[in-house]
Amino acid sequence: MSHDEAARPGGFFHSGAQFCLFDSITEAVGGPPGQVVVSGSHGGVSAGRFAIEARVRLAVFNDAGVGLDEAGIAALPLLQAHGIAACTVAHTSARIGEAASTLATGVISHANAAAAALGAQPGVALRRWLQPRVGA
Repeated sequence: MSHDEAARPGGFFHSGAQFCLFDSITEAVGGPPGQVVVSGSHGGVSAGRFAIEARVRLAVFNDAGVGLDEAGIAALPLLQAHGIAACTVAHTSARIGEAASTLATGVISHANAAAAALGAQPGVALRRWLQPRVGA
């Protein structure tokens, strides 16, 4: 959706980290490494693979109701194994497939250890968590 909102230097992410909204995590592939990506994608394994390919710093997904065998959040441990912070917002708080909704109304539902170490906590509004970091 947009590549044009850069993170504040000296904030939560390293100076120069790009903050991007993408309805699909696939849109992050081919972009610069180290992006902070808020997506509308489910948090399944396939989405995690695209985040790895895109070399993101942080990936945000929709938990898609979590699903059978936690398929909707399966990207989180996959990304943790690659040292990438990732979290999901509750499917009841944001529209699946719409990054703008993820940012505007999403509430964190799950976070991997890397994201938790950065302060991601279930029950916290995503925008509130990111706000001081991206000027949202």
